[in-house]
Amino acid sequence: MTRTSPSSATASPAASSPDFPAPGGLCAIHQPNLFPRLTTLAKLFAADTWIVLDDVQFTRRDYQHRTRLAALNDRERTQWLSIPTHLPYGRQTVISEALIVDANLARHRTESMLRQHYGASPYWATLAQALNPVSAAFDTGRTASVAETSTRSLLDLLGWKGQIFRSSALPARPGRSQRLADLTAAVGARQYLCGTGGMSYMDESPFAAEGIVVIPFLAPRTGIWPSGRQLTALWALASLGPAALADQLRALSGAQIAWEANSEERRTQRSGCGLPVDTLLGPESPR
Repeated sequence: MTRTSPSSATASPAASSPDFPAPGGLCAIHQPNLFPRLTTLAKLFAADTWIVLDDVQFTRRDYQHRTRLAALNDRERTQWLSIPTHLPYGRQTVISEALIVDANLARHRTESMLRQHYGASPYWATLAQALNPVSAAFDTGRTASVAETSTRSLLDLLGWKGQIFRSSALPARPGRSQRLADLTAAVGARQYLCGTGGMSYMDESPFAAEGIVVIPFLAPRTGIWPSGRQLTALWALASLGPAALADQLRALSGAQIAWEANSEERRTQRSGCGLPVDTLLGPESPR
């Protein structure tokens, strides 16, 4: 089979825009996830720019083609929703190349399961309308297109005003941390918002070389958040409604901005004292 370019997938207006944001701001980099978990959505909501990591290896055990739904009245009762996906190049298939197996059947099953789990919510009419672009994205035949659209649709519903780019369209050198630093620099961001998983392997020196501060994203541990690392954000949207959830995410983003400001102040002060780069983020940053 001849390997073809994945560029035939439908691009979002934001992702295809040639206009980069003004220098500065906060960047998050994440694979397209199907109806992402609450903590993932919250991290993207807190950022000014989302770079969709679409040119790395597809991983079946990840959330690129699946999500965990929970019953509206019992979040302990869960069920996986998956898009059957074919990898035309085996394990070497990158995310943007993954193909949906029987797109029409997958669309019908997705719509049916979402309605089954959340149709009783008083906010269902609003949710269903917001998810119309997701149903349309099945026509591309690309799993990544459906996953990216599902995330964009939830961000739009919550009033996010950031910009979206794709890693496949941006210049970056190899090496896990080096590449993330280059992608962040390519969109002019000066802070990189990193999840707790990423902080465990992150080498901050490529970021420091670009003048980029690495900020850990730390979600709360009470209220709706304890299950936020497992369940799709749709459960919180259907339970609280878009307005109430947006308020919670804005409050979390405000706390993140305050953290950034304090971190930048500490960085400036400590740089003047000649401290090494790897101490500049302070003790709050998990390693």
